Amino acid sequence: MSYTALYRKWRSRDFDDLVGQDAITRSFKNQVSHDRIGHAYLFCGTRGTGKTSMAKILARAVNCLNPKDGNPCNECANCKAILSNTSINVYEMDAASNNKVDDIRLIREQVEYPPVGMRYKVYIIDEVHMLTESAHNAFLKTLEEPPEYAIFILATTEPNALPITILSRCQRYDFRRIPADIIADRLRHIVEEEHIAIEEEAIQYIARMGDGSMRDAVSLLDQCASYDFQREISYEDTLKILGAVDTAAFSQMIASLREKDIAKAMALVADVLEQGKELSQYTSDLLNYYRNIMLAKTVEKIDGLMDLSAENKKQLLSDGESLSMEEILRGIRLLTELLQQYRFARQKRVLLESTLVKLAHPEMEGKTDALLQRLRELEEKMEKGSFLPVDRTAFSKEENGDIPEAMEKEVVLPKAQYEDYMLLKKDWDIIKNYFDSPTVKQALAKSRVYPAKDKKSMVIAPSLGMLSNVLTDMELLEIGKVISAKYQKEFHFVLGKVETEERSTRYVSDEDLNKISMTIEISDQE
Repeated sequence: MSYTALYRKWRSRDFDDLVGQDAITRSFKNQVSHDRIGHAYLFCGTRGTGKTSMAKILARAVNCLNPKDGNPCNECANCKAILSNTSINVYEMDAASNNKVDDIRLIREQVEYPPVGMRYKVYIIDEVHMLTESAHNAFLKTLEEPPEYAIFILATTEPNALPITILSRCQRYDFRRIPADIIADRLRHIVEEEHIAIEEEAIQYIARMGDGSMRDAVSLLDQCASYDFQREISYEDTLKILGAVDTAAFSQMIASLREKDIAKAMALVADVLEQGKELSQYTSDLLNYYRNIMLAKTVEKIDGLMDLSAENKKQLLSDGESLSMEEILRGIRLLTELLQQYRFARQKRVLLESTLVKLAHPEMEGKTDALLQRLRELEEKMEKGSFLPVDRTAFSKEENGDIPEAMEKEVVLPKAQYEDYMLLKKDWDIIKNYFDSPTVKQALAKSRVYPAKDKKSMVIAPSLGMLSNVLTDMELLEIGKVISAKYQKEFHFVLGKVETEERSTRYVSDEDLNKISMTIEISDQE
């Protein structure tokens, strides 16, 4: 007989066997026991939480010849027929690949005929949100007024994508993520029955890696069990098989970022890639490590919140002492944003490395948590006295009698250009909202505007710093047209950058200078 995957072999066979969804299983046991079966159910929840298993158990329970406290007996002819997928009374359809009107029309034609040898005909439609709009509309009448022998069970991971007309016709049940301790208990039962030798720490890690999905966790266990049949599977073996990284590597990464040792951080990333690890999983694990540090700093007893060995807990607490809460929350924010960017990225390594540089250098960001981290670093330097002494001779008079230039430079502009500059400077934050292009909006988000040297144009210094290609010539022309139309006067823009010199420049109008430069008469009075 061919090998059967563990997640198929150990699929729940009755309501009591389906763990982690106690409220839902109790509800259906009562419905079956008291013969109060609805005609349409909607099962919502993430993958691997028991939606399809519950649907199949319910299909057997309502047709079982010898139900026991609402559970199917799984021994009668009806239960065996449904278990072996040979019953014509239970129809299962995957809407991800069968989502057209014709597929729904086939169900409408079949539902007209009563069940053969059973009490109910059960239709299980998985990923129902994938049906087209026309298919949903074709399904409405049948769903609202089905024959008394028909039961529709709809399963979806995205209930928000369903039309309200479908939602209002179903009893909705939300399947929650299964806690890691419940998954671990189930895995222990499976390894005991299957005679799989594996360490307890490895089981705990697999349960966490399942991320609330029982099916994912059992599949990972199946993968690890195939690694070596001659000896016990260790925690280190599990890390190798699943492409994960040991906790010590995250501690080293945080230490290198804290010391601003970018070379060491990049070397750690290179090690991860050389070992064949997936960067998405590495980033997710690093994010989880930051989360654990946050809990360690804010919660007195962390035993029930995370599953770590005594050695790893000690290292975690040590890392928590070296990091401020601002640094931890900033790390969580940046890594969360990075995971979202991975979905559309081709160069994940570049994104990861740039995020690590940001983590090491908070001065690259203007966010509140970055500023708080910079202030903390300055306070630490002041306490250690590591600031360099200020060379005050730079501000003293030189031997030749020359005095250094003032810190602020004054530039005289023609009256018309000065008025244009003051108008744009005053309304610049409002002007940014006039554009629909995402590229233009992003470039203007924290941009500055100042007069160009040709006296006819304005310079836009975009928020993306010194990237010269952040705005194209066509986009600059479009910006000029939009702003010219707003103020009913012509504006021309060129691309530039915010220089240190420009930040300390004060612009004045030549007309104002002429008013100030008047003749002052001095009269001698006795």
